[in-house]
Amino acid sequence: MIGFTYSSPTHIVFGTNTVSQVGTLMKPYAKKVLLHYGGGSVKRNGVYDTVVTSLKEAGIAIVELGGVVPNPRYSMVETGIELCKKEQPDAILAVGGGSVIDSAKAIAGGYYLEGEDLWEDYFVAHRKVTKALPLGVVLTIPAAGSETNSGTVITNDVTHYKMSMGANCLIPKFAIIDPSIHVSLSKYQTACGCADIIAHLLERYFTNTKRVDYTDRLLEASLQTVIYNLPRVLENPNDVDGRAELAWCGTLAHNGLLGKGREEDWASHGLQHELGAIYDINHGEGLAVMFPAWMKYVWKQDPKRFVQYATRVWGVQMAEHDEEAIVMEGIYRTEQFFKRCGLRTRLSEMDIDDTKFEEMAEKFVFCGKTGKFVKLTKEDAVEIYRLAQ
Repeated sequence: MIGFTYSSPTHIVFGTNTVSQVGTLMKPYAKKVLLHYGGGSVKRNGVYDTVVTSLKEAGIAIVELGGVVPNPRYSMVETGIELCKKEQPDAILAVGGGSVIDSAKAIAGGYYLEGEDLWEDYFVAHRKVTKALPLGVVLTIPAAGSETNSGTVITNDVTHYKMSMGANCLIPKFAIIDPSIHVSLSKYQTACGCADIIAHLLERYFTNTKRVDYTDRLLEASLQTVIYNLPRVLENPNDVDGRAELAWCGTLAHNGLLGKGREEDWASHGLQHELGAIYDINHGEGLAVMFPAWMKYVWKQDPKRFVQYATRVWGVQMAEHDEEAIVMEGIYRTEQFFKRCGLRTRLSEMDIDDTKFEEMAEKFVFCGKTGKFVKLTKEDAVEIYRLAQ
C-alpha cells in the first residue's frame, strides 16, 4: 500500500426531502448566489421551485444561469465568469448532475483570475487555482461524484478538447443528496449514471500496487452494490431505497477514499473524453463502450487481478488453469450487464467509424490520461478504439 493523506471536507446532507434545507446551508456563505443548472428537468420535477423558495426564505438573492448541457462547454464557463463579475454573487449553487457541478466549479475557479487564461493556464498547463467562489450542490443524478471532489472536466467547444482541472478550493462546501428526487430520472439517464459509477470504481480497481486488500474489498462491494440495485431501480423507478444505495455509492466511488493507498489508472476515461469531445456522446455510455475494450487490450499486464475481478465481482467459476477463459468471461459479463441495462457497448452502434481514431488518439496522448496500469501510446489508443467497434 502507498502512503497517503486524505481529507473530505464537504458537508453532506443525505436523505429524502432534504432539498428544502439548501437556503439554511447556503446562508453562511452568501447573501447573493449564482443558481446554475441545466435544462428544464429541474423545473419539471419541482426541484427548482423548492430551491428558489428555500433560498428566498433564507434572504438570499438569486442570479440565474441555466442551459448547461452534457459534456459541459467552456463557452458556458466563460459566460458564467462574465456574469459573476457583473453581478458579484458571494457563492455558486449547482443544481444538477456532474455536468452542472463541473461547469460551476470552472466558473468558481475562473472568477478571481486576472490576466490569466483559465483554459490554457489551468486546464491545459494544469496549474492549480488557489481561490474560488464557494460552491454548494443539490445533486439531481448520481454519477460523476463531482459533488464531493476537487475536479472538473470541461469540453472546449472551439478546439474540441476535453480536459480536466483540479484544486482543493473547488471542493463543494456542502452537497444535498436526496434520492427521492432521482425517481424522475429516465431509465437511460439512470443507467448512464451507474456506468460512470462503475467506471470510477474500475479505474481504481485495476492497479499495479500490491497488498491493497482492504480497498480491493471496498471496491468489489461497491461494484456489487451497483450491479444488484441498478436492475431493480430500472424495473421500479420509484424504488427510493435502491436509488439511495446508488446515490451513496456514486459519491463514495469518486470522492478519493476508495483509491487511497493504490495507484489509479484513468486511461479509459481519457479514451472516452475524446469520444465525448468529438461526438458529444453521453459520458457514462461512452465508458460502457471503452472500458471493456480497454480490458481486452491490457489484461495480460496482470491476469491474476482480472481473474480476481471475474470471480469476486461476477462470480465466474471455471477451471482454475483456464485463466484466459475466466478473464474473458468477466469482461463478457461486464459488457452484458451494460447491455441489459439498455446501454450500447460498441462504437458501431453509435454510428461511429474509424475516421477520427487517429485524431482522438493524438488528443488522448496530448491530454495526458494515458494510464498507470499500462501506459498507453497513440498506437495503443487506436487499437483500443478498434476493439471498441
